[in-house]
Amino acid sequence: MDQNPPTAAEDLIKVSIESNGIGTITINRPKSLNSLTRAMIVDLAKSVKRLNEDECVKVIILTGSGRAFCSGVDLTAAEDVFKGDVKDKETDPVYQMEVCKKPIIGAINGFSVTAGFEISLACDILIASRNAKFMDTHAKFGIFPSWGLSQKLSRLIGPNRAREYSLTAMPITAEMAEKWGLVNHVVEPNELMQKTREVAEAIIRNNQDLVVKYKSVLNDGFKLDLGHGLALEKERGHEYYSGMTKEQFQNMQKFISGRNKPTSKL
Repeated sequence: MDQNPPTAAEDLIKVSIESNGIGTITINRPKSLNSLTRAMIVDLAKSVKRLNEDECVKVIILTGSGRAFCSGVDLTAAEDVFKGDVKDKETDPVYQMEVCKKPIIGAINGFSVTAGFEISLACDILIASRNAKFMDTHAKFGIFPSWGLSQKLSRLIGPNRAREYSLTAMPITAEMAEKWGLVNHVVEPNELMQKTREVAEAIIRNNQDLVVKYKSVLNDGFKLDLGHGLALEKERGHEYYSGMTKEQFQNMQKFISGRNKPTSKL
């Protein structure tokens, strides 16, 4: 039984937007390891959609407060969650993350369990603290996955490993996740947000129109076999260059010539 039920006054999904273009969403129910109620799930979906539509936001950081990223659905409210309209895309945070044009960086600061694991896998880049643990407990609690874990995990770490960790509900440590390519970086807990911001700021320094289009072709192509993925890249590349103006090509040339300019030794 959850000993820390949320109150109406609590800001359980916190959103902040910085002037540099970083939007941050924090799952903020630390006393319950950021377990999700139905209202939090809806709010999370709406928050992702809001930042996706905000032209000031270039990159989204998703994290959790306290000792966990997200420990999954609050099982004391399981019926309300699982018998809700699971096909409603407007209130589905994973769907909203998957259609989000902006890169989403997951800062995984602790437990990422079941629904939390599925939210992690909807991020474009994952950075984990050394004490992070990923865990699929669907089989343990008799919950059927519906946010993609049964399909995504095997594609990322291989089907044999995915079967073992999903069917046994064993945890995947941060070190194992990095070794298997599940996360991009593993850092000390006190360095997690600094590293996450470094990656976000590196993305922001690039051409944002191309960042959005590149994310799209990467993610859409990943769902296809190689042949169809290459055809998709060719098609979108042709469309992109066909739409470029002479001024854009000139600006590209100026940028390249500026980078190649020899530097003075004085």
